[in-house]
Amino acid sequence: MAKVLLVDTNFSSGPIYRELASLGHNVHVVGNNPNDCLAKVSPNYHKLDYSNLDALKSLIDGEGFDFLVPGCTDRSYLSCVAVGSNQFPGLDQPDSCEAIFNKSRFRQLAERIGLPAPQRFADGRHPPHTPVIVKPVDAFSGKGITVLRENDEQGFERAVALAQVASPSGGYLVEEFVEGQLHSHSAFVQGGKVVQDFLVLEDGSANPFVVDTSCVVPDAPADMLARLRACAEDMAAELGAVDGLLHTQFISQGSDFRLIETTRRCPGDLYSQLIELSTGYPYARAYILPFLGLPIEEHYDNLRWTPILRHTVTLKVAQSFAYLHFKAAVQIERWVPLSLVGDQLSPSPQSRIGVMFCRATDTQELDRIYQTALRRDLYEIHA
Repeated sequence: MAKVLLVDTNFSSGPIYRELASLGHNVHVVGNNPNDCLAKVSPNYHKLDYSNLDALKSLIDGEGFDFLVPGCTDRSYLSCVAVGSNQFPGLDQPDSCEAIFNKSRFRQLAERIGLPAPQRFADGRHPPHTPVIVKPVDAFSGKGITVLRENDEQGFERAVALAQVASPSGGYLVEEFVEGQLHSHSAFVQGGKVVQDFLVLEDGSANPFVVDTSCVVPDAPADMLARLRACAEDMAAELGAVDGLLHTQFISQGSDFRLIETTRRCPGDLYSQLIELSTGYPYARAYILPFLGLPIEEHYDNLRWTPILRHTVTLKVAQSFAYLHFKAAVQIERWVPLSLVGDQLSPSPQSRIGVMFCRATDTQELDRIYQTALRRDLYEIHA
């Protein structure tokens, strides 16, 4: 039995925690919020802000952990790399990590090795007659993002200021605004090759820059998958990436696509459970294996597709929460509550009421439920 530190206490890391425990390990968790899910569940909770690298390093050295596992936040992965990349398996070197997590660096990487990505405007200005998106280089959950379709100097300055406020480093990125359908390509890479991957359709109903509705695409075009796998393998080779998850969001325009961002940590809002419920693939276990110095299982024979919708219940505007009233009949496979009656909730992405997984009978019903959720006609949120 190994002593393992999971660097995250958020509910999305619950499946990671359970997988580590199921393997017989002595699992500790660290995070700054004692009201987080795993802080309340784990008997080995360390109250600590893991963005404080000195404090995290002191905890690791003092407790003598055998393995270090990042959770479902960018900060978690970045902190693990900063303090443990040469001590623990499964972690990239800091420079490789920065090239992926920093959006401006990622655009430079894409340009250098020829990955399909939106055009970056290196001078940080809004070119005439070109719709652009202004975003922080190192923020998450749609924070600080503005789309400008017209060349408005004052609007551009406001967008830059918003991005800089949202960015921990004060950096921002200006790039062409690419319209199309958002997807994610979640790939497990081993020995420089993609050994298992999934394509997921993604949309935002409450906030256009925050995914709250998604489902696995069971019949992804073979040519698109081949090109996405090549992109993942090219990135891994260029960066000298260690084995593990490479999760990329992209926007498709027919058979064409543009890579938006890539991460190496487990996606949030129980993405792992969407994959597991939809396909049977043990996503959370595959994620943790490289951090335990173990190979990812390359040939998993029990894959099957079940039509499952993942939907995070959030708000467009602030209000209190009393109850959900469903306007359409759905089979709820799993409901994970995240708010209580009487809570004062902020707009997406600051607050979440819960995450639901709905089962459909077939592709057609899944599409109907998906579109109903996108129109926000699946339920009403009452104060």
